[in-house]
Amino acid sequence: MTAKETPSGLTHFDGQGHAHMVDVSAKPVTDRVAVARGHVVMSAETLALITSGQAKKGDVLGVARLAGIMAAKRTADLIPLCHPLPITKVSVDLTPDATLPGIIVEATVKTGGQTGVEMEALTAVSVACLTIYDMVKAVEKSMRIEGIRLMLKDGGKSGRFEAGT
Repeated sequence: MTAKETPSGLTHFDGQGHAHMVDVSAKPVTDRVAVARGHVVMSAETLALITSGQAKKGDVLGVARLAGIMAAKRTADLIPLCHPLPITKVSVDLTPDATLPGIIVEATVKTGGQTGVEMEALTAVSVACLTIYDMVKAVEKSMRIEGIRLMLKDGGKSGRFEAGT
C-alpha cells in the first residue's frame, strides 16, 4: 500500500499507520517558495520599548530576525519527518504595528528541491515570535503569540497556494 493508498490519505503514514519519512527521490527538482506570518501582541508600552531600542537585552528585532533565519535552517533537526533541504534564501521581516499593538513577523524561504519549504517558513516565524517574547518577558509576561500560518507556497506538484485574508 503506497502513501496515497493509506486509509488516512496522509503521506507521513504507511499502510500500517506507522510514521515514516516520505520518499521524494522520484520528484523533480523545482523552485519552491513559502511565506508564513504570525504576530506577537503586547502592550503599547512594551512595543515602544522595543522600537526605541531600550530593551535591556538589546536589539529585540535584530536578534529575533537572526533567530528566525537560524531556525529555518534547522527545521529538519526540530521536526522529525522533515527533509533536510538546501535552503537558498531566508528572510524574516519584523514590522511594528501600533494597531495590535505588537510585532508582525513574516518569513520567506526559498529552495530548489524535491519538497517544499512550508515547515521552514513556519518554524522561522515561530522561533522569531518566541525570541521576541523571551527578550521582553521581564517587562510583560502577558504577551500573546498569535496567528501563525502559511500565507503562500508555490512550486512542486501541488502548485500554488495562497491563504485568504
